[in-house]
Amino acid sequence: MLHTLRARPRPTRPFRAQAPHHITKGFQTIPASSNVAGYVATASTIAAIGVWWLFTTPDPVPHLESRPSQQLVIEFDPSKAEVTRMLSQESYSVIAKNIAGVERYDGARLASNSPCEDRFTHGLISPWRDRSPWLALALFDGHAGWQTADFLEQKLLTSVQHSLSQIKPPSNGEVTSEQTVHSVIKKAFVDLDGSIIKTAEDASESSLPLQEKLRIFAPAFAGSCALLSLYDPITSRLHVACVGDSRAVLGRKSLDGKWEAIPLSADQTGNNTAEVARLNAEHPGEEGLAQDGRVLGLVVSRAFGDGRWKWPSDVTKDFSRRFCGPGALPPKYHIQTPPYITAEPVVTTTTINPDRPSFLILATDGMWDRMSSQDAVNLVAAWLDARSPGSVMQYRKSKPSPYAPFDFGDFRKGVSPGFMKERMIIQDDNAAVHLMRNCLGGNHSELIAGRLALTPRIPGTGEMI
Repeated sequence: MLHTLRARPRPTRPFRAQAPHHITKGFQTIPASSNVAGYVATASTIAAIGVWWLFTTPDPVPHLESRPSQQLVIEFDPSKAEVTRMLSQESYSVIAKNIAGVERYDGARLASNSPCEDRFTHGLISPWRDRSPWLALALFDGHAGWQTADFLEQKLLTSVQHSLSQIKPPSNGEVTSEQTVHSVIKKAFVDLDGSIIKTAEDASESSLPLQEKLRIFAPAFAGSCALLSLYDPITSRLHVACVGDSRAVLGRKSLDGKWEAIPLSADQTGNNTAEVARLNAEHPGEEGLAQDGRVLGLVVSRAFGDGRWKWPSDVTKDFSRRFCGPGALPPKYHIQTPPYITAEPVVTTTTINPDRPSFLILATDGMWDRMSSQDAVNLVAAWLDARSPGSVMQYRKSKPSPYAPFDFGDFRKGVSPGFMKERMIIQDDNAAVHLMRNCLGGNHSELIAGRLALTPRIPGTGEMI
């Protein structure tokens, strides 16, 4: 997902976005008399069915068509047009006519599994009445299921808006302090995650039907990262709240005409030294919480849901035994003082200079694993340049380049699975689709088509961009 922020003061007005089961038992000896009774009952049942058949006129048994050849026929062949359709099928572009400083934003999502575990939302929220609304854009990168991300899509923005509304609105040209905004956003995140965990605990001891309990447990059993941006058009301040390893990057044109990538969030994983230091400080004496880039086996160090990293071992074991929930963490981790994973976000605030062209990129790790922040900024900058007056022909004439026949074994021979400048192509009208195409292979059409043909898993991409 990509968002373009432009300095263009305009009046704003509110807008609301919006089978069988195989059970093995112990061996038992059945008396012969019981077996005979069973056979008789079976014979009677078959006879009764036969009588019923005599009084019905069932459809004839269908004839299966014979195939002339045993050769496997592959029906799925993602042509160039089909590749574009697949990349664009969940894309959108919004012209922001009523938000001062914002010209447009584009978004796209590409599922790498089914059902897709990622969600997104965008629109305006109004922290205070009779004041200009803020533009909100959010990504939710789910894992171990889609339910937590789905819950966040429905609840997070309303929770943040409610939390912000508790602040006294600024007056007489005053500006609410960054610390205050950060504090209420953090509270909204933590409180919402707390409700996910507590609701599951309460439901486990309730008299609700089993199926209702399982529905309630789902957001706590699964997990999700969250990346939220809030833009205040009055102050030109951009607030970014990050939980997990999705990333926000600001592209800004410097005075010398070059585009620079400014990180607005940091990936919160077991490879982040600051996160590892925080964990060690919060759990003194527990060595080895972060190993091989993971926190007790989980890639991210902050997330919503993921109850098994937040509940004591006995609670997790109870959920597993009674409700087929995720099992407790392996004994090798020596769980002593949970919770180890938090949903408290790291929040940053950046003032957007209306005199400097800029844009914002929000994307999940599926893109950042294959592309650097500067690469992404350069790609969007090239896309913008190609769409500017005088560059239309260059934009339209950008075509895929010929490559030798390809298979994924070529990655072992030195072919890069990630973005390469030599493979850059500009052909999409949506900036987010443009990023996604270049992330997957750019002008190497066979590489992209091959990745998209490997459904539901797509090597080298995440669920949402």
